[in-house]
Amino acid sequence: MFRHKDYNYFTYITCNPRKTVFYTGITNDLEVRMKKHYLNRGKPDTFACKYFCYKLLYYEYFTDVNMAIEREKEIKDLSHDRKMELIRTANPYFRFVAVDIND
Repeated sequence: MFRHKDYNYFTYITCNPRKTVFYTGITNDLEVRMKKHYLNRGKPDTFACKYFCYKLLYYEYFTDVNMAIEREKEIKDLSHDRKMELIRTANPYFRFVAVDIND
């Protein structure tokens, strides 16, 4: 398996404001990625943007990119209900997670 130098990686789940659509992704800069999701909301280019998935609900931290990618694949394969269960383990009230995003 191809191995990158260890850095910071995040596998994350965002949703639309009504919490009805989930998007799972991976990034090495969660703050920047959330800002991109927010600024591109409503644009038809990507799933996350098209469905307004810019509200962060859940994330996991990794230092190995391969582990983060594997976890992203696992989460993407979960049903909507299983994703809700996963989110509930760290965020039982489904509150939007604050990320320090500067305008």
